[in-house]
Amino acid sequence: MEFGLDMLALLFGVAVVAGFIDAIAGGGGLITIPALLATGMPPAMALGTNKLQACGGSFSASLYFIRKKAVNLRQIALLILLTFAGAMLGTLFVQWVDVQALKVALPFLILVIGVYFLFSPSLGDKDRPQRIGYPLFACTAGFGLGFYDGVFGPAVGSFYTLAFVLLLGFNLAKGVAHAKVLNFTSNFASLLFFMLGGAVLWKVGLLMLVGQFIGAFFGARMVLSRGKQLIRPLLVTISFLMVAKMLYEQGFFSF
Repeated sequence: MEFGLDMLALLFGVAVVAGFIDAIAGGGGLITIPALLATGMPPAMALGTNKLQACGGSFSASLYFIRKKAVNLRQIALLILLTFAGAMLGTLFVQWVDVQALKVALPFLILVIGVYFLFSPSLGDKDRPQRIGYPLFACTAGFGLGFYDGVFGPAVGSFYTLAFVLLLGFNLAKGVAHAKVLNFTSNFASLLFFMLGGAVLWKVGLLMLVGQFIGAFFGARMVLSRGKQLIRPLLVTISFLMVAKMLYEQGFFSF
């Protein structure tokens, strides 16, 4: 597929905005996937290209958080490993099953996240005691959400953040920082399989990857400087937007 400079510039701008939002609250795919599909790209190619460009944003944010010592990689090594394994299996699994049931249930799961953060104003204000240990968290939330990202993926960043806050007692900024590392892990694992299947449009994907990298860098800085003042309202807003979009696509708003 060939694209003019105007279309490439538009996709680059979309990636910058998506990277910024995704680094803070997740949901960047809400912007990038429709943009890629709007170019006339086949769905499989759009998903593969989206994974490539998403790696730029999640890597940029992860690198920033690691350099600022908001994330200790040694502490979450097992978590990264099991997230990678889950995403690989999820990407394989989706090739043989129909995920329609998941598509129907997902808006209501995301709605729960949005409502939960909206009506829990003190949630994630500060670190709290852990409910489970890191090994159990890796085997459940890490593997499970990695698998989900390989199968489908929307709102996985929000799911990761909520898991870190509720189960490991992280504050919101710390939860988002760790969520980005796992998001990059599952993005990269899924990308490998899209690459093997030839479902990546490299010119567009690499251009958007640069845009994502830039947007996510500034988004990650906002997470550590503004913290809960920015994360909570944006996370709630993105959650509700994703719910509305998914329900609309499923015909719930047809008259």
